[in-house]
Amino acid sequence: MDTFATLIPLLLMFVLFYFLLIRPQQKRQKAVQQMQNDLQKGDKIITIGGLHGIIDAIEEGAIVVKCGDGSRLTYDRNAVREVIKA
Repeated sequence: MDTFATLIPLLLMFVLFYFLLIRPQQKRQKAVQQMQNDLQKGDKIITIGGLHGIIDAIEEGAIVVKCGDGSRLTYDRNAVREVIKA
């Protein structure tokens, strides 16, 4: 009976930890992965480094971003932080 009483707080802490930390992080990761998979030519994006640009071409694991001065830079798809909705 004493072992069961000592396990209850540990189980409660694990359940609380799961619902407050692990599950929201998994949801965020899934949303970011979906956003990166849904990238299309012409999307306005911001990279992790803060570069603003428009997707000019999409390759297998990379994207070509057209910047304001007309230059084209190649980035990993994982470098996209967000898509700007107009």
